[in-house]
Amino acid sequence: MVKSIAIFFLICLPFAVFSQQNIKDSAIAFPMIGAAAAYQMPGADLAQRFGNNFNIGGVFQWKTKKNYVFGLDGQFIFGNKVKENTILDSLATSQGGIISSQGDFADVILYERGLKFELKLGKVFPIFGPNKNSGLFTSIGAGVIQHKIRIENQGSSIPAIEDDYKKGYDRLTNGLSLTAFAGYMNFGNKRLVNFYAGVELTQGFTQNRRSFNYDSRIQDSKKRNDLLIGIRVAWLIPIYKRVPKEFYYN
Repeated sequence: MVKSIAIFFLICLPFAVFSQQNIKDSAIAFPMIGAAAAYQMPGADLAQRFGNNFNIGGVFQWKTKKNYVFGLDGQFIFGNKVKENTILDSLATSQGGIISSQGDFADVILYERGLKFELKLGKVFPIFGPNKNSGLFTSIGAGVIQHKIRIENQGSSIPAIEDDYKKGYDRLTNGLSLTAFAGYMNFGNKRLVNFYAGVELTQGFTQNRRSFNYDSRIQDSKKRNDLLIGIRVAWLIPIYKRVPKEFYYN
């Protein structure tokens, strides 16, 4: 995931054009990069599989002089509450444990893991704020979302859930995502406080991508409706040069 975020920023940075701007006096155009985080609650089909999750990622956006904002972001989804926790029951003993190849009970933990990449289009309404570049902020996005159950074996060898065998249980799921956001965007006159925060709703039109689930012994071809709603906050770095102060001498 760290490599993905690094590549994301390397791709975006060449598009950042540096120019002299005065953000305090007027609405201006500039690119920005930033880091975002969210706390989300699942809904619809996703709520049957996972509990609440956290979300971190990076953003690259461009704001125009008319306060339109467009760009892209990448997010890493993670959580430790898996409700669909019976996927390994077929491997368990009558006592409910899974025996490792060493003959002892293995410590197997299930996690939520996912990714989301989207193109975004938004608008800043400068109703209030320190300047004409700040105010109410709404955006929509479209892209792809993916999630799965991460099966982690703590130190023991269990051949039945290692390598390619693990894919038969992880419920790898992905598809189209649509996101709506409403909140506030702020750009400080001295570039010290730059952020946006608000409520975000994501809908995923997804499907299981594994050809066969080993525990149910059937293919899962159901069309899913995955929802995520939560609070998102992003810290932004606007990229522009301030207009130099002019000095006059008598």
